[in-house]
Amino acid sequence: MESVAEVIKWVLENLNYWVVTVFMTIESSFIPFPSEAVVPPAAWKAMADDSMNIVLVVVFATLGADLGALINYYLAKWLGRPIVYKFANSRLGHLCLIDEESVRHAEEYFRKHGAASTFFGRLIPAVRQLISIPAGLAGMKIGPFLLYTTLGAAIWNSVLALLGYLIYRFTDLKTTNDVYVMATKYSHEIGYFILAAVVVVVLFLIYKGMKKKKK
Repeated sequence: MESVAEVIKWVLENLNYWVVTVFMTIESSFIPFPSEAVVPPAAWKAMADDSMNIVLVVVFATLGADLGALINYYLAKWLGRPIVYKFANSRLGHLCLIDEESVRHAEEYFRKHGAASTFFGRLIPAVRQLISIPAGLAGMKIGPFLLYTTLGAAIWNSVLALLGYLIYRFTDLKTTNDVYVMATKYSHEIGYFILAAVVVVVLFLIYKGMKKKKK
């Protein structure tokens, strides 16, 4: 835990587009790392000085998320279910905060929601990093996988960037570490709210489509 804290400290002190991309790649892969330590502080920094642009923060964060998702996708596709579950049950897997139950939960979520789960899953904290694994195991086509992953990741990163902007706008916080702490406190609640809003919109569109078909 101390080494993770040191890495987070380094990230918060050295934020730039490359750091955002690399650590969002790590966050989106099977290696645990909080996105709240990357995007909200970077967005806050973009508002506090001219070294970064908040829109580019979202772009590079989403690029990193795509790269991390592709790592999980191809590892799962090439290694197969037995090795993935063996890793989940290993000591190294547990160090990466992955266990058999979490992988099985991600698989069940994928089975229930199909390809769209790679979109919705990006908005769910407990599923976000692992949803690419069942997509790879199922051999989901890479085009739809990347499309849904990019859309979901872009929404989540936009939420985190907005959080960083709001912290800059409405608080007196002076350091990226303070921003990280506050963002961690509120990001999950906001993420679930955004997910609920997206679900409502999708259900409304489905309802409208069914009404048109009846006519």
